[in-house]
Amino acid sequence: MTTRLSETQPDDSHGRSTEEHVVILRLADEYYALDIQAVEEIVRMQAITSIPGADIWVQGVTNLRGRVVPVIDVRHRCGVAAGEYTPETRIVVVSSTLGIVGLIVDAVTEVMRIPADQIEAPGVIVSAQNNNYIRGIAKLENRLVSLMDLEGVLPSESTFHETAEPAEEAEMAAAA
Repeated sequence: MTTRLSETQPDDSHGRSTEEHVVILRLADEYYALDIQAVEEIVRMQAITSIPGADIWVQGVTNLRGRVVPVIDVRHRCGVAAGEYTPETRIVVVSSTLGIVGLIVDAVTEVMRIPADQIEAPGVIVSAQNNNYIRGIAKLENRLVSLMDLEGVLPSESTFHETAEPAEEAEMAAAA
């Protein structure tokens, strides 16, 4: 099953948004949100080919309709205890500055609009160097939801260059 998501328009004629349109993800018992405009589609868990020597949170690559897509396990990246994949496990396919990337999450729970007045900055303590992917905290009726900065979740391009073997660097340069 594949779910395609459409792009949204700003909420007023001046381009300012008074709310955030997000996809809510569950990792263990915690909830996170991604801007819906970054999400291309959501697919059921599928076969992933591991990449030897990759960071622990880089699960590998998968074939998505003939396109090889790198897949990151967001639980590892966010420091959430890893668990077994379940029928609710999904790969959220996102478009980033690194290209198309799949994010493994325990579940996609909903798509919603969060009013700006329900979102607070994460604060200095929450915004530590290791979790620079949190850009805000949404205060909903029954829970808190961490708003993710997609580019902070993904490895930087320099990370790839620091850890890549010379042959991989040549391949990356040729692909660019």
